[in-house]
Amino acid sequence: MGLFSSIKKGLKKTKDAFLSKLNAVFHGTDVSSDFYEDLECALVSSDIGVKTSQEIIKRLKERLVEKHIVRQEFARIELKNILKEILDEAPREPYKFPLIITVVGVNGVGKTTTIGKLAKYFNNQNKSVMLVAGDTFRAGAIEQLTEWSKRADVKIVKHKEGAEASAVVFDGIASAKAKKCDVLIIDTAGRLHTKVNLMEELRKMGRIAKREWSEASFLNLIVLDATIGQNSIVQINAFKDAVGIDGIVLTKLDGTSKGGIVFPIIQELKVPIYYIGVGEGVDDLEEFDSKSFIESII
Repeated sequence: MGLFSSIKKGLKKTKDAFLSKLNAVFHGTDVSSDFYEDLECALVSSDIGVKTSQEIIKRLKERLVEKHIVRQEFARIELKNILKEILDEAPREPYKFPLIITVVGVNGVGKTTTIGKLAKYFNNQNKSVMLVAGDTFRAGAIEQLTEWSKRADVKIVKHKEGAEASAVVFDGIASAKAKKCDVLIIDTAGRLHTKVNLMEELRKMGRIAKREWSEASFLNLIVLDATIGQNSIVQINAFKDAVGIDGIVLTKLDGTSKGGIVFPIIQELKVPIYYIGVGEGVDDLEEFDSKSFIESII
């Protein structure tokens, strides 16, 4: 299955829900004030949120006036263009190697699974990859990551459960440098922003990584469960304030109709989406592409 086909299949629930709401709005001929109100309601109910929906409506009104458009069929084309433009407002930075990726997020979002998929992704690009089992807190986390390292055919550095996470990171960096690895991916314990000690642990891990491998580039990725919709914004802001967030991995998109959340994430927070998860397989992690996403839901 090609890249576009897999994304299209994974976003089917979002497409079905979004299109049904849009089609209910674009059923007439000319644009009216009622049309804008109905469109805003459709956008908000598609998990795009009030703030971003209002911004979309504002841009659409300006675009239609500027181009002297009064017919709904042409307004729909402009809406599609605006949605694409929003997704391009927070572009990903190109990778620079060696690369250290720290993966954060709350429990249950698919963080460890995402790390395994990321390892396979880079391995497929002929990059040497090593994992660091920095989640020494959750029972079974180390074993789970070890299994993913086998599936992705990459090395792993781990200590015993309950070990100090920063010590595992220290050893992982030393090993990655010695073996001249291209990519080091660090797992971390799932946490909420209210867990002050765990957030401080994250900051400490970051300080150690930058001190011990200063020539590497660093990327903090937060893994989000797409099924929680607008609550994603709260999680991003919490981690962004605590440790800084460079990008997002949005998982479980294939199991939800709430894919519209990508629009407020990018438009309001200006944080790029790096990858989307569209399945359970080791290869079911796709680079986020605005054009493919739009074409898959509209």
